Amino acid sequence: MKTLLLPSGRPIAALGQGTWFMGEDPAQKEREIHALRLGLDLGMSLIDTAEMYADGGSEEVVGAAIAGRRDQVFLVSKVYPHNADRHGVRAACERSLRRLGTDHLDLYLLHWRGAVPLQETLEAFEALQRAGKIRDFGVSNFDTGDMLEAAALPGGAALASNQVLYNLGRRGIEWDLLPWCRQHGVPLMAYSPLASEPGEQKRLLETPALKAVAARHGASAAQIALAWLLRQDGVIAIPKAVNPAHVQDNRAALDIVLAAQDLAELDRAFPPPRRKVPLEMR
Repeated sequence: MKTLLLPSGRPIAALGQGTWFMGEDPAQKEREIHALRLGLDLGMSLIDTAEMYADGGSEEVVGAAIAGRRDQVFLVSKVYPHNADRHGVRAACERSLRRLGTDHLDLYLLHWRGAVPLQETLEAFEALQRAGKIRDFGVSNFDTGDMLEAAALPGGAALASNQVLYNLGRRGIEWDLLPWCRQHGVPLMAYSPLASEPGEQKRLLETPALKAVAARHGASAAQIALAWLLRQDGVIAIPKAVNPAHVQDNRAALDIVLAAQDLAELDRAFPPPRRKVPLEMR
């Protein structure tokens, strides 16, 4: 498994497993648990969740999936902005830990920016780190200006990751946010790497150029879209999958090597930004 290094020096898998929408349907729980365990078997040790997902239900699914295997997992969760004050962060973290059945998180993220001053949130993260409740901390849905502001604060230099929307059809971060993260050694975690809204995903995966590249490699369009992300320095992808075949396909994408011709065709079909684009969110 390809790995990256966090600013703290700790390794993290470049390909992980997302859990957005897991935990919402009790009838799907066993399938979701099985899919996550299969991903672990295939080396996708990074699992990302959040207290927001299914109002904690996603964390419960993850907790069941990693029971007895905690030492194999790099566990990420996220705190709501309205819980991001000094006392709220600790209480939210404790609730997440109980649902996940663990005594620590490997990475804890502020889900998006809210009204609580960043300095207070960073101080709360540092307190959790000192207490051994989290190993590293970072942010999600932060644009370049937000990162600049956070990095300048006490504790801001320790930000371990920024999780944002990024895929072939949503390349706005390449103008300034992705270069900034690379320059400062902050891995960027791409959520919705295959798009999340069904209509958007269908349009992405049925793009003729993407299908043509996939045909040359004997792969699916989704695998090529993932391979395009995974080839990049400093980028982590966290696709969600419940179907075992999709889990296996996601892992196989890591072994695809895209040629210069492939990349040129994808750039023509999905042009990189030519100006600053406000950060997109889902």
